Parts: sequence; structure tokens; C-alpha cells
Amino acid sequence: MPDNRPKLYHELAAWWPLMSPPADYAPEAALLLLRIATDACDGPPRTLLELGSGGGHTASHLKGSLRITLVDVSPEMLAVSRSLNPNCEHIEGDMRTVRLGRTFDAVFVHDAVMHLTTEADLSAAIATAFEHCRPGEAAIFAPDWVRETFVSSTDHGGTDGHGRALRYLEWTFDPDPNDTWVAVEFVYLMGEAAHPVRIEHDKWRLGLFSRTDWLRLLTCAGFVPRTVSADFGAEWFVAVRPAYTARGHD
Repeated sequence: MPDNRPKLYHELAAWWPLMSPPADYAPEAALLLLRIATDACDGPPRTLLELGSGGGHTASHLKGSLRITLVDVSPEMLAVSRSLNPNCEHIEGDMRTVRLGRTFDAVFVHDAVMHLTTEADLSAAIATAFEHCRPGEAAIFAPDWVRETFVSSTDHGGTDGHGRALRYLEWTFDPDPNDTWVAVEFVYLMGEAAHPVRIEHDKWRLGLFSRTDWLRLLTCAGFVPRTVSADFGAEWFVAVRPAYTARGHD
């Protein structure tokens, strides 16, 4: 990942559950498990690999039904996930390069894929998913947007926890429509009991690729891809690894 790493995934990772509570992931988990994965895979999946698993919030809704392996590049986020999902396997690794030497019934890459801002990095992550996807099964990629659906936006939120609270303001915009990334500026207001509220500024870069680019890269990796519309407005990619061939098929 870039050297200008998001603070929220590293030194501020302990605040992640207040920024994006686990309960908010229940609809996406239900969509992943009950609809997309079951329909795309060769029977209901039993094992799942999540690349870029972050704080493990999606996994917290799936661990009762699947054996889950969680991979993330941030040790701080893995620590958050271990506290929430102690019975899941956790591995520190980069989604572009990690190789576990085994395959899974389903591979899931949630919005962590947005942190890949070049086509080469996105292609590398897709190759990782292909390597770990059992033939005949599927990988699911869940970007927040594709170029065709991106619009600049602002957002705000945050929640209260035990003895601490977080509120945030988010501004997402595209400084240069000719490149493959957009900017996200965050301001966090963080309060802890008996301490003054402090303010942190966080700068993210997130990838922006067209639907055509996604489908082309998935096909080049060996997948047979298609798009699906999520109930909450996102466009996801379901990519089946054919049972009858290997990487590089025409």
C-alpha cells in the first residue's frame, strides 16, 4: 500500500468500530452469503477467504456459517478483527502478493479494493483472488463505485462507544478525471472521558476504474465475470473461476 497510509487503518485503528460499526455490515453480509455466493458457487460455500478484511465487520456476520480466513495488510486492523472474530484465521498480507497455497469455495474482496489506485495493482489483486479460488467457484469484488457511477459527495456520521465517541465529516471528489483515483478528505472528532475532544485529519486516495476495465482485467486473469446490483446502490463483480481451464484461457 502507499506510504501515505490512512491513519484510520493504522494508528487510529482502534476507533474503526465507532467510525463504521459492525452492525452496519449485516445487509452486505446477507447479500454476499445468501444470494450472490450461493448462486455463483458450485453449491453453498463452506470456506471463505476475505482479502483486505480490515476490522472483520463483514466476517462477524458470516462466521457462524463459514470457515473464514481473513487477510489484511494492516496489523492494527487485524488486531481489531481478532477481538471481534477470535475463532477466525487471521493472516497479515498484501492482497496483491499474498499466496497461501490453498483454495477456497469463495473469495471476497470488499471495499478495501478501493485502495488500489493503479491498473497494475488492481490486476495483481485479481490474480491473487484467482489463485485462491477453487475451480468452479467464485470471487466477489465489491467496490464502492465504478467510473460510470461515481459522483462527488459529502457524508458524516460516527457513533458512541464505551467511554469514547467519534464523529466524522467526509468529502469525496475527483481532482483529475484523467487519472485512476479520487481523493477522500476526512475530519475525525474523537472524544474520550475526561479528555478534551481532539481533531484528526486523514487523507485517502481511492481507485476509480470503469466497468469495462474491471471486466477486462477479470477476464484476463482467467475469470468469467459479470456485474450484479447490490440492494444499496453499489455495483459488484462476480467472477467465476472455470472448472475446465486454467489461467490465460481465451
